[in-house]
Amino acid sequence: MKTKRILAVVSAAALTFTLSACGGSGSGSSAGGDEAKTITAVNTEPQNPLIPSATNEVGGGRILTSINSGLVYYTKDGKTQNELADSIEHNDDFTKFTFKLKKGLKFSDGSDLKAQNFVDAWNWAANPKNAQTQAPFFEAIKGYTEAPADEGATAPDVPKMEGLKVVDDTTFTVELNSSAPDFADRLGHQAYAPLPESAYKDMKAYGQKPVSSGPYKLADKDGWVHNEKITLVPNEHYNGPRKAKNAGIEFQIYAQPEAAYQKLLSDDLDVLDGLPDSAFETYKKDLGERAINQPAAVFQSFAIDVKAPHFGMDEEGRLRRAALSQAIDRKEVTDTIFKGTRTPADDFTSPTVDGYSKDVPGNDVLKFNAKKAKELWTKADAISKYDGTFEIAYNSDGGHQAWVDAVCNQLKNNLGIKAQGKAYPDFKSMRDDVTKHALQSGFRTGWQADYPGVFNFLAPLYKTNAPSNDARYSNTEFDRLVDEGAVQTDKAKANAKYKEAQEVLFKDLPYIPLWYANVNGGYSTKVKNVDFGWDSFPLYYQIEKK
Repeated sequence: MKTKRILAVVSAAALTFTLSACGGSGSGSSAGGDEAKTITAVNTEPQNPLIPSATNEVGGGRILTSINSGLVYYTKDGKTQNELADSIEHNDDFTKFTFKLKKGLKFSDGSDLKAQNFVDAWNWAANPKNAQTQAPFFEAIKGYTEAPADEGATAPDVPKMEGLKVVDDTTFTVELNSSAPDFADRLGHQAYAPLPESAYKDMKAYGQKPVSSGPYKLADKDGWVHNEKITLVPNEHYNGPRKAKNAGIEFQIYAQPEAAYQKLLSDDLDVLDGLPDSAFETYKKDLGERAINQPAAVFQSFAIDVKAPHFGMDEEGRLRRAALSQAIDRKEVTDTIFKGTRTPADDFTSPTVDGYSKDVPGNDVLKFNAKKAKELWTKADAISKYDGTFEIAYNSDGGHQAWVDAVCNQLKNNLGIKAQGKAYPDFKSMRDDVTKHALQSGFRTGWQADYPGVFNFLAPLYKTNAPSNDARYSNTEFDRLVDEGAVQTDKAKANAKYKEAQEVLFKDLPYIPLWYANVNGGYSTKVKNVDFGWDSFPLYYQIEKK
């Protein structure tokens, strides 16, 4: 599930299908509404406070998309529709946008939601002084200032971007640095959510109990019990297209996905959007028509920090990355471990988005070839001998051990090296080490699209200093091609540039593509109107208790 997504988790960067921490209570006692009509679902413990611009993983993203609204939202099939915006207009070259809000909008605390709330939130998120992970989402706006590349440098204080102007209470304009035809489509991501004036008094405290602009809000009592549950109730001030049809959602946090699946089978959990490995062969029989198996905009991989010894962006590093990729038999893993619920990757995007291509030049590096892999590794050893143990870090609470063990065994057998998984107890713990750049070999990664477009699979993850660029990758040619694609008004021309950008990625392999994921899960006998969206998230707001 980190884009970029600019961008939209999903962030993420990190991936859905991960459950963490200790078992949920399942009681629904803090829902603050009709407990019998409260939906129970699963989530991970958010890595960061619930601040829109601070979150680039699905544990926080799942909550933020439920409690926040943007100017637009995405339908089940990934179409962009207005949410808080009444109208969106742009000039001929897509460099200036005018947003008019619906009248009478309010936050969950009853305060008025105005154009100023968007402008202030975007300015605060983009200010380098505030060090927000999602700040690059705003780089298209005139006046955006990039944070210093040197981690030890002092970030400048840039409180306002000149491209943002408030016209009146319901109107604001955005001027961009260059043409961005898809700019309005990006705005359904939580990074672009408005914030109330009260947030700036103490942003850290706000992140523990945020004010909502969306269909739900945190319950007044025990809204976020860390590592146990997060309880949402309907926001009575919301009157948009995602109005809640239930009495709330209790997101339970489990230590193991098997426990969540057993809860689902016993009707003690209503919605599950990630299965344990052990259920792949039986879940359709177990759940019948309540089983879910559908394509989603989800890409899975593992990354290697480009500053890790032996894996840099030099001849040795590129040889080793290519060797690792060709030593993996993706079809064997997807058939044996995932029982056909994954599809071996042939690019860096997803077959569900317009612009996907299975014939990107250079993607033969994804084809299993043990002999070639061994030759490449030997050439790298001739440059500098590698005597370490190659590890793939993963979170134990997400059902990843089986495939990590399988891939590591293939690396061990096909390259003649020591390879093993590096288990973390939960998703947050792993992400903390990834964020600190503490890992010296591989770590599992996944991208769940923020909005349905190729740009979102490339820019947030691989552009220099992008918010979900966990590998710290930088290539000026890649950056240039993505930027050139982003300004094309013809989608076919844009996708052609993105395809060229992927050629660069296949030479460098900062991330090793593995497979595309379907969303696999199900729901209990107690609920109806259960749909899963283009991005694999359940459409929680429309689920009803029977």
